[in-house]
Formats: sequence, structure tokens, C-alpha cells
Amino acid sequence: MILADKIIDLRKKNGWSQEELAEKLDVSRQSISKWESAQSVPDMGRIVKLSQLFGVSTDYLLKDELERPEPVESQTGESAARPVTMEEANSFLAVREENAKRVSLGVLLCVLCPIPVLLLLGTGKYAALGLNEARAAAISCSLLFLMVGAAVALFVVSGLRGRRFAWLREEPIDTLYGVDGMVKERKERFHPSFVLQLTLGIVLCVLCVLPVFVALFAFGEDAEAPMVAASAVLLAMIGVGVMLIVRSSMVMGGYRVLLEEGGYSRGEKEQSKFFGPFAGVYWLAVTAVFLLVSFLTGRWDLSWIIWPVAALGHAIVFGVVRAMRRKEQ
Repeated sequence: MILADKIIDLRKKNGWSQEELAEKLDVSRQSISKWESAQSVPDMGRIVKLSQLFGVSTDYLLKDELERPEPVESQTGESAARPVTMEEANSFLAVREENAKRVSLGVLLCVLCPIPVLLLLGTGKYAALGLNEARAAAISCSLLFLMVGAAVALFVVSGLRGRRFAWLREEPIDTLYGVDGMVKERKERFHPSFVLQLTLGIVLCVLCVLPVFVALFAFGEDAEAPMVAASAVLLAMIGVGVMLIVRSSMVMGGYRVLLEEGGYSRGEKEQSKFFGPFAGVYWLAVTAVFLLVSFLTGRWDLSWIIWPVAALGHAIVFGVVRAMRRKEQ
């Protein structure tokens, strides 16, 4: 049996169409069709990936005289590492960089969304624009929800575009020849930019309270308009700072995913299968609390403190639970 017939046989045994197999291999359906009709032969990287997907040895695929597939089992009892080709690595890093821009912009919009409410309603100057309080509230709240809606759209698009690479973060991987060196080289080139963006982001978040102190010193606590303007600047500084942190961290995280470093090591991937659902519920609850408190109190200039407190709580609680699980294991 030749390679073309083996691919057809194994694909059908797994119940996959040509389109489904093409998606798993990140190739076109036409490529699968050419392989199965013996018009072309997959490269060595694809052969390795086919053997992983079908659970057979590369010898079975390449040697016509072998008629019966022998399942490949890991000697350590662990699931076999999934190979990553140069093409897949470059595609993943390109999508990761695009998603970093989208997600960081979405985060910026979420942080800035209270500013229209602060400036229109907090200063009481809406009458100068020919608006009454009801219309000012309608306009400012509409702008708020438009910004949040745009942010959600950015998050959804990023999630959909990155979904096909989810296995890189969840499964053990084995980079093929040349991939590891390429990723390390790009990581080293990006490192100075990463340090600069991360530092600027942290400094902006730390210094964000300065506009409020300046307004207090210059105008006193009873000057409502300067205090509202200072609060708007505070939110803008936090937004830009968090945007820089998120963007640089996502790009650096892409390199760490391929190198299986830090939070993307094989041990951490096993842990994330346990913690992932809980983390999602946790941050949904935090978002709900933030919006509820902000709308009930109207203190958007102060409610942002929920986010750093929640981040600290997340680190403490999940760190303790993670340490307990490791001790049990």
C-alpha cells in the first residue's frame, strides 16, 4: 500500500473529511487531495504530523511494504508531543502579534469608557453645549456602551483568530528543526522593546494619581471641574499603561509558548487544564462587580481600584491552590 492509499485509509478510519484533515494540518484541502491522488508528497514535517494525528509510526507511512499500522506509544506513558513546523510557528507568531494589538486596544477602550460620563455629567458643563441633564446622560452612556461594545468585538475577533492555535498552549509540543533557533532569535530581538514597554506601562500606572494630587493642590477639593478632569487624566494614564503591559506581554508570551517556558511549560499546561475554567468564572465575576459598583455609586473615578485588588487576589488565591496541588502530587 502506497502513502496516498494509507492517508485515505487512515483519514476515513478517523471519520475525517479532507477539509477536516486539512484544518488539522494547517494546509489547503487541495493539498490533501493531491496527496491522496499521489500527485504530490507531503514534506517531512507533515509526515511527522500525520503520524501524530493518526497514531502510527512514520515508518508505516513511508514504507510501502508495511501493511499494518503499529500505534506509537510514549515510553514514559505521557501523551506524545505534537510537532510544530516552521510555517506553523511563523503563522502563530503573526496572529499573536495582531491579537496583541487588538486585545490591548480593547483593554484601553474598557479603561477609557467612563471618561465621557465623567466629562459630560461630572463637570455639570453640559448646559454650555445646549444639552439638558437627561440628554447629556443619554449621550455619555451611549458613548460608554459603544466603547465597551467595540472592545468586546476586538476580544471576540482575537479569540476566534487565535483558536486554531489553542493546542500550542494546551498540549506538549516538539518544534522541528530550525524552529527553536528562529523563535529564540526573534525573542532576543524583541526583548529590549518588551522591557521598555513594560517599564513605561508600570510607571504610568504608578504615577496615575499625580494629576489628582496636582488638582487638589492647585484648586482644592471643592473645585469639581478640575477634579473631574484630573480623574479623566488618571484613567487615560492607567489605560495607556495597561495597554503597553498587555501588548508587550502577549507578544513575549507567544515566544514562550513555542519555547515552552514559564507558564507554558508542560507542567504548567497540565495545571492550566484544572485552573482555566475557574479563572474564567473569577474574572467574569470581577467584571460584574466592577460594573455594578460603578453604576450604583457613579464613582467611576474610584471604582477602577477593583481591578488591581482583584489581580492581587487572583495571584494569592490561585498561587496557594497551585502550591497545594503540587504538594499533593
